[in-house]
Amino acid sequence: MHEIDQTQTVTLAGAGLVGSLLAMFLARRGFQVEVLERRADMRREGGSAGRSINLAISTRGLHALRQVGLEQEALQHAIPMRGRMIHSVSGELSLQPYGKDDSQHINSISRAWLNKCLMTHAEETGRVGIRFKQRIQEVDVDTGALTVLDEPSGVTHEARTSVLFGTDGSGSAVRQSMMRLPGYTSTQAPLSHGYKELTIPAGPGGAFQMEKNALHIWPRGSYMLIALPNEDGSFTCTLFLPFEGPVSFASLDSPGKVLAFFEEQFPDSVPLLPELTHDFFHNPTGTMVTVKGMPWYVGGRALVLGDAAHAIVPFFGQGMNCGFEDCVVLDGCLERHRTWEEAFAEFFHLRKTNADAIADMAVENFTEMSSSTASARFLLEKQVEKALLNAFPGQFLSRYSLVSFSRVPYRMAYEAGTRAGGIVSELSEGLSRAEDVNLERAAQLIQERLVPFMKEHADGFRTEG
Repeated sequence: MHEIDQTQTVTLAGAGLVGSLLAMFLARRGFQVEVLERRADMRREGGSAGRSINLAISTRGLHALRQVGLEQEALQHAIPMRGRMIHSVSGELSLQPYGKDDSQHINSISRAWLNKCLMTHAEETGRVGIRFKQRIQEVDVDTGALTVLDEPSGVTHEARTSVLFGTDGSGSAVRQSMMRLPGYTSTQAPLSHGYKELTIPAGPGGAFQMEKNALHIWPRGSYMLIALPNEDGSFTCTLFLPFEGPVSFASLDSPGKVLAFFEEQFPDSVPLLPELTHDFFHNPTGTMVTVKGMPWYVGGRALVLGDAAHAIVPFFGQGMNCGFEDCVVLDGCLERHRTWEEAFAEFFHLRKTNADAIADMAVENFTEMSSSTASARFLLEKQVEKALLNAFPGQFLSRYSLVSFSRVPYRMAYEAGTRAGGIVSELSEGLSRAEDVNLERAAQLIQERLVPFMKEHADGFRTEG
């Protein structure tokens, strides 16, 4: 087992969000970091950041940025979203707050801006070198040998590294090399839905054409449209739709059908989407997958993290937040251990159950966003939940608030949220107004079901993941 030598050079596969942030953490510990990135340098060649245009950053992600001094810079480019703005078929709007008050909000941030910011700050450490258009074709995790294609020249060369970090996304070449080793298990569960990005441009003078401080949702059961605000006054819309079936990407095969579908299902969006049919047929249809595999490391030689280890679907807005939290946890492991293998083993132990928990919650949240948000019962329960959050601070905790506004480990958030959801459901029976909730009964249920769980897992609630 080789000891961690902080003067050695380590190699990172992928300069996306997690890779660029991890490079900063490693540089801060004294390592020289070589990053191999498949794409061109988006700071010089433009183009998309690779995936969705904007993301929701919340407490876990902001905490990670705070560790490297970038939280405030990021927040200057973020737009607070205080709740879900639900658009009914008839065009009625209703805001469902995310938290107990406006202080609890998530933030819309540009993926491209954040990625560029992280790459630049990583390079400014003087310890990080990023090489672009480098496609890793083969990885021998036993010897640390990499076969790398330099795409501009078409020349393939061999590289060697003592330690390799795979932050190369859901299609990770590093993970695929691990999958060939005996004892590795992996599941990849693609969603039967895909997504398509559309744009609501800014109004005159850069004005927002809808409520700025909300995540907009048009919930329609097996499909939905969402929209997140951008700094320039535009909104990035994402249509989630089955690939196949009577209402699907396959069935919407002409501009006329697309327009008719939007006029029927999302009528208030049509005047705001001047390039609707153009964007629909010119923008790619994205796929979504849940990746679960184990182990995430090979001895002290290689480790995958972020989407490369645990890709999740985007419906809880936690993919980036979870990946950034990986960097914080790994940094702590490197602080505590003298060998790479010990650090990697502890990291895997700490993160695997939490990554599985948020992966499952993200799939479940698709149902909530696309179907439940449109129901009167769901709205009532959300109002009851808010009443309990305010009436019993620190004792009643919802799953959403634990995931988005705390750093409690995801597994505990999942389990505490299940208990909290049961309490809300029981208290909502027979109610027509949230104001009539029986707070005496609520106190009793919280003491019986939630408080003992929190006491049992007090360290997790205190140390915050």
